[in-house]
Amino acid sequence: MRSLALMVNEYQFWMGGILATQLEEITDDPKKVGDGGFWAALISFEGVSTFARFSKVEKSDFPKREWKPMSGVWSSSLGREDYIGYVSQIRETISRGGVYQVNACRQLSNQIDESSSELSGLFSKLLNENPAPYASYLNIPGLEIASASPELFLSRSGKMIKTSPIKGTIREQETSFGEKDKAENLMIVDLMRNDLGRICEPGTVDVSELFRHEKHPGLVHLVSDVAGELNENTTWEQILSATTPPGSVSGAPKSAALSMIGETEGARGPYCGALGWINGSEALLSVAIRTFWKIGDDTLRFGTGAGITWGSDPELEWEETQLKARRLISIAGGALSDS
Repeated sequence: MRSLALMVNEYQFWMGGILATQLEEITDDPKKVGDGGFWAALISFEGVSTFARFSKVEKSDFPKREWKPMSGVWSSSLGREDYIGYVSQIRETISRGGVYQVNACRQLSNQIDESSSELSGLFSKLLNENPAPYASYLNIPGLEIASASPELFLSRSGKMIKTSPIKGTIREQETSFGEKDKAENLMIVDLMRNDLGRICEPGTVDVSELFRHEKHPGLVHLVSDVAGELNENTTWEQILSATTPPGSVSGAPKSAALSMIGETEGARGPYCGALGWINGSEALLSVAIRTFWKIGDDTLRFGTGAGITWGSDPELEWEETQLKARRLISIAGGALSDS
């Protein structure tokens, strides 16, 4: 059995060249985060917060580890027909005016063997084979996450705060986005403007860039930037309450979309939550998509989804979730089922 001291030394967080070690405490209280120090932060899609304070923070590449590829077929929380039915249900609700857009997701899972039990090796492989601007790794008691997120949820520097929602995905060989992608992106931009408007000085929330094309391994995303200046003395509790869960992975109106998601999908957990770090009035949080995680057992999970509007084709939306999952599942190992 490994000693407690050794296990504590293995707890760590890495993101964007910042390595945090020497875990000091874990809390679910956002008020403590405002007291200072470097905190790794995870806010689940359902709003459960986990903040881990590390005392040693340094610039470092991620320590390289080996990963033994997994085997077997990944199971899906929603099979092909169930997912297509879910998308059709969303479209029907849209037709009645109950919602405008919903991000419909499903979770893939596979059993992880003892030789591949730590996700640090998988994260090393992700960094090498699928580099992502907001890639991060978190290992704390009972929770391990290896994320290749391409999406910025929140960045903060002093009073300035920014979000960069992704809405719209095409294959790298395609050259343009359709009207459905642009309409979906614009809906989420409006939603995020509203969220930031609740915590920012009146008149400061602005769309600094609309419909930017961002290339990622195998994919191109449609991205927009929304920024604002925080109200004086705004707390992290207020910021997270106003903005989570991220609008790009929930829908619009957010409350109606969350109701549909909860009824069909159940709890998403870390997937589609916010993941990153907070240090006083500085922060960088990603949207936890393209993310593998395990919570205290030998089951590895991965989430995939697509934004659904009235213009969605249910079968094509299923294919989009397959497209988003295929590359990363091939890196982890195992087979992606077509059904």
